[in-house]
Amino acid sequence: MGPKIGVLLGGRSAEREVSLRTGEAIYRALLSNGYDAVKIDVDKNIVENLKSKKIELAFIALHGKYGEDGTIQGLLEILEIPYTGPGVLASATAINKIATKKILLYEGLPTPEFFTITRSEYNQEAQVKLKEKILAMGLPVVVKAATQGSTIGISFVHHQDSISSAIDQAFQYDHEILVEKMVNGTEVTASVLGNEKPEVLPLIEIFSTTGVYDYAAKYTVGLSDHIIPPRLPDNVQQKIKDLALKTYLAIGCRGLSRVDFIVDNNDQPYILEVNTIPGMTETSLFPDAARAAGISFETLVNKLVQLALEK
Repeated sequence: MGPKIGVLLGGRSAEREVSLRTGEAIYRALLSNGYDAVKIDVDKNIVENLKSKKIELAFIALHGKYGEDGTIQGLLEILEIPYTGPGVLASATAINKIATKKILLYEGLPTPEFFTITRSEYNQEAQVKLKEKILAMGLPVVVKAATQGSTIGISFVHHQDSISSAIDQAFQYDHEILVEKMVNGTEVTASVLGNEKPEVLPLIEIFSTTGVYDYAAKYTVGLSDHIIPPRLPDNVQQKIKDLALKTYLAIGCRGLSRVDFIVDNNDQPYILEVNTIPGMTETSLFPDAARAAGISFETLVNKLVQLALEK
């Protein structure tokens, strides 16, 4: 039968809806694997719920704040309940795009040029200087909130008239934002599975029918295509896999994570970000990569339980 598993889902982040869908899919897979599993919507009563339901392992299906950022992981550590996915430090690092990029720079791994700004710095004088800095970097740029996932709080800025509104929107989600040089090219994602000896699953090229892989494209059937393998030379694909593995280990991931790339027109891959709790919905990338490796969704979920118990 194995441990009693609590699927932690929902939560209070902006990605609640996606989390509910991810959690439902995982819950059904656990039941089909024969596990005793229950769904737990994460709220302020989470400690009491975990104790009253006698949870022996937590399968984290949360996204964004309070789920993917190390906070629930820290709580589970205190309660001595094993859990799926990366630990406290890796989770807290990866959710913060700025912290991730600083580590990538330290490790000498390629990531698009960027700079950061905090809300407290953003006064009238700073706005003028910021526009000058962005124009010096060269449009287009991507403006991102530091700690949101699922492309929430992200704007693609092609004209200088849009700079202020993009920054204002990002500040609605975070007190620190990232302005990143937009690299045109092929979007590729690398799904990584494992603890001490992780493996990179088949790469996926993401082709959005709308031209932008945003929230709608990610979670609406038919708005994006997953192309396996990517339409890139073998040596470039191998380079991406090597970079994904180095990134996974540099951040300190375990269990699973997804590393997102953009490959420019000269076949140079750039690391964009790391997702420590990738979506597991019917349109999600990680299950697709697993299927391409011959791993069914039920087998993948079972594998993640086993990896969690190894810790």
